[in-house]
Amino acid sequence: MTERPTTEAPQVRYELAAPKVARIVLDRAEKRNAQGQAMTYQLDAAMRRACHDDDITVIILAAAGDHFSAGHDVSGQRVAPPTSAERVSLWGEFGGPGWESGYSYEKEVFLEMTERWRNAPKPVIAEVQGSVISGGLMLMWMCDIIVCSDDARFRDNTGSDMGVPGVEFFNHPYELGVRRAKEFLFTGGWLSAADALACGMVNRVVPRAQLSANALDLAVTIARTDRFALKLMKESVNNAQDQMGRRQAMRTSFANHQIGHQHNMLQYGYPIDISRLPDSVRLKLEQALKARRPQQQADGTTAPGKIA
Repeated sequence: MTERPTTEAPQVRYELAAPKVARIVLDRAEKRNAQGQAMTYQLDAAMRRACHDDDITVIILAAAGDHFSAGHDVSGQRVAPPTSAERVSLWGEFGGPGWESGYSYEKEVFLEMTERWRNAPKPVIAEVQGSVISGGLMLMWMCDIIVCSDDARFRDNTGSDMGVPGVEFFNHPYELGVRRAKEFLFTGGWLSAADALACGMVNRVVPRAQLSANALDLAVTIARTDRFALKLMKESVNNAQDQMGRRQAMRTSFANHQIGHQHNMLQYGYPIDISRLPDSVRLKLEQALKARRPQQQADGTTAPGKIA
């Protein structure tokens, strides 16, 4: 078992941006805000803090650096899974045999936490710049309103480049429409900020220099509305979307995501197909996997929960 560091560097900042407005910042710019285990649990703690603070009405989710998020951390770095005290759902057995550990880990870390953030009672505004790739979309899509810079671009290349049928929080049809979602997934191509606005995936596109100010101005405006009324309006709209089948579709797509992982395990011995990744990423992963293989054979687990 990999040892857990005694201290983890903060990867999420919590700020009071204005009266009644909390600003949560993904703060791993040197890794393009790749979402690993530490960031995910720190973000969950920050969301809980904002939601439980009676002085906060609106939350902004922003990111440090040039890019909002490069997606899940697939660096191959091995970390210890969260302890039972650190887990935030009832799914356990992160060290279980076979695929039990991988399924349980992804169920909590990538599906259930994102779903809970999506249903946070207070309005959440995403402040988005630069590239948003695969898992980064999940962090953006859980927000109620998305304000992005004119240089923002969006991509889910999990299927086209990694052999996995879309990210765990599979909201593509509801963000893009069915046909646009299929093209987006099948090609793994980029969607521009202008195209994202045209299909309704984002609310506003603004110049990069005005992004933070625009998001804050919107948050301050919303914060003038009665907090309880905001909670009820958000719940009503989210429930309307759920009545269109979103929750059931999410369960099916998550199951298909796990089938994709298993298919890759059978073919390549790893939860994703790394053969199509850029050489700079693939070579590092191959080295990390080679170093891990003896321990994996000893403990009988090769789950995605053992990386990032």
